[in-house]
Amino acid sequence: MNGLDGLGTGEGAVLRVVVVDDEPLVRAGLRVIVDAEPDMTVVGEAGDGVDVPGLVARTRPDVVLMDVRMPAVDGIAATRALVDRPGAPRVIVVTTFENDDHVLDALRAGASGFVLKRTPPEEIVEAVRVVVRGDRVLFPAAVRRLASVRAPAGDELRRAGLTEREAEVLRLMATGLSNAEIAARLYLGVETVKTHVGAVLAKTGARDRTQAVIAAYESGFVRPTG
Repeated sequence: MNGLDGLGTGEGAVLRVVVVDDEPLVRAGLRVIVDAEPDMTVVGEAGDGVDVPGLVARTRPDVVLMDVRMPAVDGIAATRALVDRPGAPRVIVVTTFENDDHVLDALRAGASGFVLKRTPPEEIVEAVRVVVRGDRVLFPAAVRRLASVRAPAGDELRRAGLTEREAEVLRLMATGLSNAEIAARLYLGVETVKTHVGAVLAKTGARDRTQAVIAAYESGFVRPTG
């Protein structure tokens, strides 16, 4: 979609996407994938993280597709510079290898998830829609592998005072389930699950559910199984 009418995140709006990658061919490919969709359009590109703050200020995207490894300023630093700003866009890390430990750092910096450069086009654009809705895009098996090779962060989660139900919700979050799927699994209402997720974030000091899941694996609260 190349027209810019109806931009924003409201009903029927066109989602604004910025593509950041130091490889022109990758940027071109992502632009083609995004612009082929009727509900989204690429509004800007950058070849390095150093250009991201200015580009985002000018184009006001809903989502940034961010390469993690770039020459001057990498995707981790660029993500960190964005996420604490008012009205910050969602960031999806785009990486070549799912076991790249830079991905974990980007998630901890505030990225909403990650996709692989070999991910099918339909899954990439769906990831854009998912993060705009406020959900996260994670591959639980990859997160387990990434977290399992890091030194344990200690037993902070065990001291966080989670109730039995909150701990159960966190373990299901770590498997990649959405709030609706957790609600169905535990025979709870979705709003009740949201309340439990909010309590987990507050007690663990996590920015979002992505960071809570990573902390759960790193602390040993949840054990890698695959």
